[in-house]
Amino acid sequence: MSTGYEEEVLGKAYDSRLMARLLRYLRPYKLQVAGALVLLMLASLLGVVGPYLTKIALDEAIPSGDGSQLAFLAILFLVATVLIFVFQYIQALVTTWLGQKVMYDLRTQIFGKLQQLDLAFYDRNPVGRLMTRITSDVETLNELFSSGVVTVFGDLFILFFIVAAMLQMDVELALVTFSVLPLVAYAAFLFRSRIRGAYRDIRVRLARLNAYLQESFTGIRILQLFNRESTALQRFKVLDDDYLGAHLRSITYYALFFPVIQLFTAVALALIIWYGGGAMVQGAVTIGVLAAFLDYARRFFRPIQDLSEKYNLLQGAMASSERIFRLLDREPAIRDPAPTVAPQAVTPGEIRFENVWFAYGGRDAGRRDRSREPGHGEDSQGPAAGGGAMGASDPDWVIRDVSFTIAPGEKLAIVGHTGAGKTTLINLLMRFYEPQRGRILVDGIPICDLSLRELRDRIGLVLQDIFLFSQSVEYNVRLGDGEIDDTAVASALDAVGATPFVERLPEQAEQPLGERGASLSVGERQLLSFARALAFDPAILVLDEATSSVDSEIEARIEAATDRLMRGRTSLVIAHRLSTVQGADRILVLHRGQLVEEGSHSELLATEGLYRRLHELQFAGAAA
Repeated sequence: MSTGYEEEVLGKAYDSRLMARLLRYLRPYKLQVAGALVLLMLASLLGVVGPYLTKIALDEAIPSGDGSQLAFLAILFLVATVLIFVFQYIQALVTTWLGQKVMYDLRTQIFGKLQQLDLAFYDRNPVGRLMTRITSDVETLNELFSSGVVTVFGDLFILFFIVAAMLQMDVELALVTFSVLPLVAYAAFLFRSRIRGAYRDIRVRLARLNAYLQESFTGIRILQLFNRESTALQRFKVLDDDYLGAHLRSITYYALFFPVIQLFTAVALALIIWYGGGAMVQGAVTIGVLAAFLDYARRFFRPIQDLSEKYNLLQGAMASSERIFRLLDREPAIRDPAPTVAPQAVTPGEIRFENVWFAYGGRDAGRRDRSREPGHGEDSQGPAAGGGAMGASDPDWVIRDVSFTIAPGEKLAIVGHTGAGKTTLINLLMRFYEPQRGRILVDGIPICDLSLRELRDRIGLVLQDIFLFSQSVEYNVRLGDGEIDDTAVASALDAVGATPFVERLPEQAEQPLGERGASLSVGERQLLSFARALAFDPAILVLDEATSSVDSEIEARIEAATDRLMRGRTSLVIAHRLSTVQGADRILVLHRGQLVEEGSHSELLATEGLYRRLHELQFAGAAA
């Protein structure tokens, strides 16, 4: 069942390259790792002391009636047991601490990478999948570091010391005990192949579940508005049932594997009793050796079970690390230029589009075609050449050969039907996306030669889709910028007319707003978004349908404030309602991604063009 939220196919169960890269995260904590390994080795070594002390007691102390030796052996056994407890306790603390530190480092690195990636990446990757990366996948690696990559050495130490002790006491009896190991290896091989498939199913279904939960909670108002709660619940039950089924299959394999190992343990014990008992009757083996072998055999198969579990942990860690490293290795499509001498503004406040073409996810998307840029062959053939002819294999262009200039301090408006490409121009100006052809200049500098921070510091943007964080009013205005003090926040709120409603809030500017500002009306959220843009004092102000969600009174207050604030600033206004752009110095009219008209309000009305038809439609509708 395809959902559009599928996980990537798992790679190899063990990848030395991935493991080597994972182990690099332990480098800052190599002393703690070394300490944990020493503690594991000591605990494993002490673990073989008990059966050996039992052998001495049965073969020497008890037959000779030496009570002092028996007491001494009992004290040694108690001391060894206490030391094992202490070593294992400290080792568990250290390895758990290691896992948490590595998880902290990974989460921080992943979040930093996600902050850098371009918007096109988020267009292709659902939020639920990204949440799985930073939570579930990182938690899987935490288990690897806290319970696997270090503690696996404890299991190997135990096996090594037990094998050495058994071979030292009686080689033949040891070989008889080890005769069941091929059967154990075959069972482990079958278990490994089954659990790998079950684990893959779990990961795929978890990603589907997370993506669906995120989408459902984000759209809860729509679900409730159209009474689709029961339908959404049924869909969730299907996904949840798939997830449950995958887990149950995994549990089934575990429930079968561990009793099989216990069966082989019982077979090994039976062989020891049969062969060792016969040897003891013949006087070749002592009762102490037989008792020690029975104890060692029980302890021998326990780490084999643990290693099988750790294989599953390793399988999950390889899959999670592959996905995480694929994310960390992804280079942002939009990057800062190489460090050079900072370019100087040629014409401060100027915006210029030169023969810009753009398509979302189309052919060559994300790859700049510099053939149309100055110095790269203006006459080269391409979609912009020959009057904009397009081949059958060309992408679905959203912006087609658009060129215009906004002079410093000018107020320019862009209008057009829905889907004409108005907002796309803003996305390109802010460098959220890269044009496939042409270039954009701000202050006379190509925006690809400016750092993203420098570019976006010059521009204040107010979007139609308002996003507020759940924190306080003042945080949503300054966004944690220490250079914007309380006075600047208050000034920005006052400038857009937001002070009256902020003062009515119980905690005023310190009032938490809830998720996406849910405690405020749409108009109040819009006012805060204006205040946020103005608090950063940009040289260029961009408004994208910024007053489309407010009533006439608030719109009038915003327009009065923005008229004052636009003085001395270059302003770019994207609007659907033509009443909001009549005072613009110049109006551009877009149609299907092309610039079809340009002029002032009165000049465009005087022509028989698209702007006049839009004006007549809107105002005829208003009059009716």
